[in-house]
Amino acid sequence: MKLEICCYSIDDVMIAQQNGADRIEFCAGRSDGGLTPSYGDLLQLSQLNLAIPIHPIIRPRGGDFYYSQTEISTMIHDIELVRELNFAGVVFGALTLSATLDIKNLSRLINAAKGLSLTFHRAFDVCKHPLMALQQLQTLGFHRLLTSGQKATATAGIKLIEQLNHYSEHLTIMPGCGVKSSNLQRFIDIGLSEFHSSATKVMPSPMLYQNSEVNMSHTKQNESLCYTIDSDEVKKMKKLMIKD
Repeated sequence: MKLEICCYSIDDVMIAQQNGADRIEFCAGRSDGGLTPSYGDLLQLSQLNLAIPIHPIIRPRGGDFYYSQTEISTMIHDIELVRELNFAGVVFGALTLSATLDIKNLSRLINAAKGLSLTFHRAFDVCKHPLMALQQLQTLGFHRLLTSGQKATATAGIKLIEQLNHYSEHLTIMPGCGVKSSNLQRFIDIGLSEFHSSATKVMPSPMLYQNSEVNMSHTKQNESLCYTIDSDEVKKMKKLMIKD
């Protein structure tokens, strides 16, 4: 079994690795659900030569997953950078206006990612016809699918996740969104072997002065809080996986 931890900083990556994570999904843009990391972060992370596999997400913006040709070109360039920096894999997805898989542009992205491990992200959770999409992802050559079962959380979507795992021939079905030590056993019990978690820990900002009248985020999130990886939560999940 493998535990993938979603990390939004290099410090997060180090905490996750030190506490037993098997793989990292590396992202920027926490409030957008994960965006392509900066060149500076990717370069610095690659220079650390960590033993743990790291899969940067390739997602140029938040919102929907219908991309213009300019955005697809940006994604291709970002994938090429990830390859040049010797990362193990990439995470991406793209849909058509009718919320089906964008086969043409996905094929272009896959071609750019030749030799890398391929994960299709939660764009799957807002696409039509999930079982048809599953077969298409297998034909395209993806290695794994990150999904909440088209629900707000993976526990709510566990029935579809189990169904996807039943019909998958060689695509690894990896539950994500709300997966933690308190519910991990449910996913182990339906025969899954890879799990995705943010293992988030919230802490107060270390800033000595904060202006409560100003907020920089369009989501109006509480900017007096910081988010990091809960090392104890990672350890608990790994213990459950080893015990099973």
